[in-house]
Amino acid sequence: MTRRRFARWRVLVGALCASACNNNGTQPARPPTDVVPSGGDRQSWYFNNPLPTPVSVAVLDAGGLPVSGVVVMWTVTSDAASGAVNPAQSITDAYGIASTNDSVGSSTVQQVSATVGGLPGPATFSEFATSPPTSVGVSVTSFVFSPRDTIVQSGGMVTWTWNSGTTPHNVTFTSGPAPLPANSPDQAGTTTFSSTFAAVGTYTYHCTLHPQMTGSVRVLH
Repeated sequence: MTRRRFARWRVLVGALCASACNNNGTQPARPPTDVVPSGGDRQSWYFNNPLPTPVSVAVLDAGGLPVSGVVVMWTVTSDAASGAVNPAQSITDAYGIASTNDSVGSSTVQQVSATVGGLPGPATFSEFATSPPTSVGVSVTSFVFSPRDTIVQSGGMVTWTWNSGTTPHNVTFTSGPAPLPANSPDQAGTTTFSSTFAAVGTYTYHCTLHPQMTGSVRVLH
């Protein structure tokens, strides 16, 4: 079992024990002795965009029980182009967990640290970034869009390719930044349809002939 998985296990067991073993349902104040990563480490994402999962730590006492109400300070410790965290300070909850939202910058590797006053060393996170794709292909076949959900860089293009035989389908946008892109006509065979996306945001679409066919395009910086 890795140190981080063990930390999550300790937090869960500690919280259950704390609830079961206290007659009045309250915990006496206990000093924290350890801060360990509990989520969001080693994510791979795209330059200048928020990571999909917040980074989080667990603060524990000497017995491995979670400690609530502890202030955790968050810092990007790599170069200035590595992005930012928000908030820079958070407080552990009843399960000893504190988290922050992390946006990677223009560096390929980002280092983030979480520190608690009085404890010897920070918990550290490594995150990785690359450019979003500038072009994406979607197959229209078997009454599904594949992949259903896509990501493309602002200014990038998505191309839908029909592999549906004689069954017609279309791409009709239902939501997203205004104005919505133009919809495709009903098409079949091996035809294609392309759309360029300038505005950052998430666009949803479906086939009006087969409403169960849905998809999305997420546009990033």
